[in-house]
Amino acid sequence: MSDTLTETMNALGINARRAARALGVASTALKNQALQAAANELRKDSAAILQANQEDLKLAEAEGVNKARLDRIMLDEARLEGIAQALEAIIALPDPVGESLARWQVPSGLDIDRVRVPLGVIGVIYESRPNVTADAAGLCLKSGNAVILRGSSEIQNSAKLIHGCFARALESVGLDRDCVQIVPSADRAAVGMMLAGLDGSIDVIVPRGGKGLVGRVQDEARVPVFAHLDGVCHVYVHGAADLDMAKQVLVNAKMRRTGICGAAETLLVDAACADSHLAPLIDALIDADCAVRGDDAACAADARVTKAQEDDWYEEYLDAIIAVRVVPDLEAAMAHITQYGSGHTEAIVTANAEAAETFLNNVDSAIVMHNASTQFADGGEFGMGAEIGIATGRFHARGPVGLEQLTSFKYKVRGHGETRPK
Repeated sequence: MSDTLTETMNALGINARRAARALGVASTALKNQALQAAANELRKDSAAILQANQEDLKLAEAEGVNKARLDRIMLDEARLEGIAQALEAIIALPDPVGESLARWQVPSGLDIDRVRVPLGVIGVIYESRPNVTADAAGLCLKSGNAVILRGSSEIQNSAKLIHGCFARALESVGLDRDCVQIVPSADRAAVGMMLAGLDGSIDVIVPRGGKGLVGRVQDEARVPVFAHLDGVCHVYVHGAADLDMAKQVLVNAKMRRTGICGAAETLLVDAACADSHLAPLIDALIDADCAVRGDDAACAADARVTKAQEDDWYEEYLDAIIAVRVVPDLEAAMAHITQYGSGHTEAIVTANAEAAETFLNNVDSAIVMHNASTQFADGGEFGMGAEIGIATGRFHARGPVGLEQLTSFKYKVRGHGETRPK
């Protein structure tokens, strides 16, 4: 690791900590002005950003990046406008900072108030998704946190220009541009320094990317991590499922965008409806250009199905491939999800309200759905404006990580000269 890189990274940390102190007490109005200015800058600079993105795509194609990953890298006018609109959606959300969560008085006479406060400095390490640059910056800004962004080399041109929009926006409203910083080096050693916490400057790390990146972050991080390692998401078609609804939900859950973490990777079909539903569901998937790997029942239902292996039930394909299995009943479906799932998102399709409630209550994943596509597993779709990531852990943040999840709390204690007796 070069002395120059060490100096650069340490400076990022010091500057972020300084900026976080001021941002943490900034008014909602000022933060919203900065977000609107950033959205305006994105629109104004759209031609340059899209040109930079084309450069990123050409480099990625030359390196043999697969189609799903290229789709994550790609920006067009609609996606860029969507990024700007996500920032405006964040503006419309309540500011969590300073919210009183609970207030009470104790017998000693002290008044105690538990209030939301920013976490401090967030480190975001991401790959293949230039939109994360804006989503993370916007959420951190509104929640009063400074952010250090480190995008992968394959999106460096796009990410640099998007970051520039935030830098100009912050300065235009009188906020410190160091509230949002981007690592200027592609050196992987910079990631290691962020995972070590930059000498105490980083409070939380959020990784967005493939299993290799997330695994490294979880293994090496010396600070708390909001993350999920896999997105092995399931669609379970219950015996009381409407076939047309099941087809619609399933094909969207798998094929809308195959490269996102909320894409369905396994279809479970209840034995009670397998005779009527299994073959049409497989046919709908194949018609949508999805390859199917299945158990014996699935292979018997359609000769185009490839025999599934044990590893297929654990696989996050992130591609137009799905594993299909017939299960005896609801309990067996939930047991399969417990054994093979990653705790991300699961959906049940059924007209039976009791079965739906049993599934929603007993499946221990961050997100569970009834009669809806797993592709709704997204902070924007949850009304959070955007998300900085999805967490499947059980501490602090779980599911989409939005504004509230980027805050902690502290206690404000007000007295009247009380002292504690010996």
